[in-house]
Amino acid sequence: MAVSTDDRIQARGDLAWAITAGGIGVVSFAALLLFAWHYATTLFLIFAGMLLGVALTAITKMVGRVVKLPHALRLTVVCLVLSAMLSGVVFLGGATIAQQATVLSNTIKSQLVNVKAFLEKKGIDTSYLDFSNQAAAPADASMPATPGPPARNLPSAGAIASSGGAIVSQTLKLLLGTVNAVGNFFIVLFLGLAFAAQPRVYRKGLLFMAPAKHRARATMIVDRVGETLERWLMAQIITMAAVFFVTWIGLEIIGIQSAFILGIQAGLLAFVPTVGAILAGLIVVLASLASGWVAALSAFILFLGVHALESYILTPIIQRQALDIPPATLFGFQILLGVVFGIWGLALALPLLAIVKVMIDHFKADDIPSGATAT
Repeated sequence: MAVSTDDRIQARGDLAWAITAGGIGVVSFAALLLFAWHYATTLFLIFAGMLLGVALTAITKMVGRVVKLPHALRLTVVCLVLSAMLSGVVFLGGATIAQQATVLSNTIKSQLVNVKAFLEKKGIDTSYLDFSNQAAAPADASMPATPGPPARNLPSAGAIASSGGAIVSQTLKLLLGTVNAVGNFFIVLFLGLAFAAQPRVYRKGLLFMAPAKHRARATMIVDRVGETLERWLMAQIITMAAVFFVTWIGLEIIGIQSAFILGIQAGLLAFVPTVGAILAGLIVVLASLASGWVAALSAFILFLGVHALESYILTPIIQRQALDIPPATLFGFQILLGVVFGIWGLALALPLLAIVKVMIDHFKADDIPSGATAT
């Protein structure tokens, strides 16, 4: 059957358009990946602000079930209550927290030295645990000392300038690191308050960017993501509070120093599933070694109990309606984002995976034929 010239021209035009559209799609996707890679820290910062906004909105909704007030007034009450609680902790226990933090830091450092010495006795290479300043050792330490009066040579101008430059450099690094951390905190706080103050405005703006023919589907996905994150964040706050109180009271009963600050770090690290629990347990055990092996063993048993409480009681009961992600999948995703993006990827891996799961479940539900049941 002969093909007309017009059909051949139309086919070539369709092929050229398909190739062009495909090329533009590939280049756009590559550019998007490059942008996300280059500005990953900023994007994670914005996402953390969004999570804070979702948490504040969820708490404000809970208050609205009890007190019938406008959204702005309820949000103001929530922020004032949270600020008062934080200020009370700082003013009433600030000195205790600072003292326990110092004791904890010194204890962990000394226990690391003890662990290093123990491993060296067993013939294990511990060069990776050597935190001493090798540069401070004199270059001619192996040379025998010559008899006579001690030399009183003054350091040269170059040595003084080098030492002063090093001190200034380290001071600037410390100041810049502190300013960066404080700046990131206030950025997240401002974004969270902005998102929580007008959640509908930002929701409408996000949906406005979707094509008109897909806006209904985008609305369903955005609402499901918001509900999932709200349920997960509220469950996570309850879990973190429970881990904090159980760890604090348990360590106080055992007689471990810095029990309060150890409970705080355990509660905060509970935000990061699996990896956070392991880090919290390691810190607790290291800090307990200063009180003896019995205390360390008791602290380890307490850590196992807290981990069992979190994994087998709190998570199934509180978070059963929030997320349903296999542990191996979550752990692998955490490791991947942690290696690629650092601490931000490790801390925010779960909410990111929750968003991906909601989208996958939505499209899977659309692919199921009518009358069929999902397995």
